[in-house]
Amino acid sequence: MMDVFKVSEIIVNHIKANYSQDVAIVGYYGSYLQGRATKRSDLDFFFIPATPRGRSVELQFIIDGISFDFYPIGWERAERMAAFDNWNTTIIADCELLYVRSDEDHKRFINLRETIHAMKDQSNSIAFTNKAEHVLRDCVVTLEKFHIDGSSLDLSYCRTLAQEVAGQVFKCLGYLNQTYFTRSWGHYREQVRDLPLKPERLDTCLDTIMLSKSTDDIQSACKQLIHETLSLITTQRNSQPSIQSYEHRMKGFYEEERGMLNKLLTACEKGHYETAFFVAIGVQDDIARILYAAEKGHWPGEFDVGEYRQFYSKFGFPELVNLLDPENFDPLRLAVLQLIDKFEEHIVTRGVKLNKFNTIEEFEAFYRNGCEA
Repeated sequence: MMDVFKVSEIIVNHIKANYSQDVAIVGYYGSYLQGRATKRSDLDFFFIPATPRGRSVELQFIIDGISFDFYPIGWERAERMAAFDNWNTTIIADCELLYVRSDEDHKRFINLRETIHAMKDQSNSIAFTNKAEHVLRDCVVTLEKFHIDGSSLDLSYCRTLAQEVAGQVFKCLGYLNQTYFTRSWGHYREQVRDLPLKPERLDTCLDTIMLSKSTDDIQSACKQLIHETLSLITTQRNSQPSIQSYEHRMKGFYEEERGMLNKLLTACEKGHYETAFFVAIGVQDDIARILYAAEKGHWPGEFDVGEYRQFYSKFGFPELVNLLDPENFDPLRLAVLQLIDKFEEHIVTRGVKLNKFNTIEEFEAFYRNGCEA
């Protein structure tokens, strides 16, 4: 086998001699670090530039048929990896360092690893559920491509889309379980096997996706995989404890939303139905969503199909959307006035302080005192 570390030594020595202040970190990860390299394995290595000039050491090359990609990861991207916002968290979490410019750079890098450890805390469960849901949304978009042109797909493209769905589902499962994968292509299933949260029919669906020659069966397997993953996300979200957070969530909300309520009143008075239509629906939905967030302690999920409206109904706020009528605006106008009074009372009794004044002089006194404080 080729001595790939001889290759990395050449590069590191070049950096020391010519770019010692321009490159902060050089590291490697992957098969050689995990002890599973083969004769065709390259060295997965990267660097973090310290200056724009440092990026010029990037190089892709081939030696004796083995490809190498010495590529840059900026500090900002490394921070996203540490926060699980970039999927390749393992690069930061599990690499070995070949070069460090300074103690400060080393400390900054170690802090990234501490961030990775902290992100796995149970308190971040809802954040990871949100990440999983965001990925699944992309998965649904991919699924739509099966039908977007109304014609049947050939097997090759069907498998291409299915592979994309499977990859996205694995990513979802990583987020749901607040973990990351150390290996990718062809090794997801073995890493998911011991995770507590995974689709019941994962193996069956994957076998169909990979082995079936029926495009209909492949599409059905993809739908099943997405459906079961969505069920996991919903269960995980619903398992979160409810934590009321009115003062935090509602700060400044009503003061801003009052402008839209006023716009809606004006539309009713002028008989402008198009404005009333869009504003009434938007206002009611905004209030429903923030009530949910204030009651539960987190925002409704992307796949919530209206359950978040439960608190709007529970607290008896007037139904604006069903009162939309281009022939008679008065019921809607009266409902808006009722909503203003009821919503204001509702949040004030729950500790929300409103910046509401009757005169300019009252505002001036408040503002001066606020500035002096």
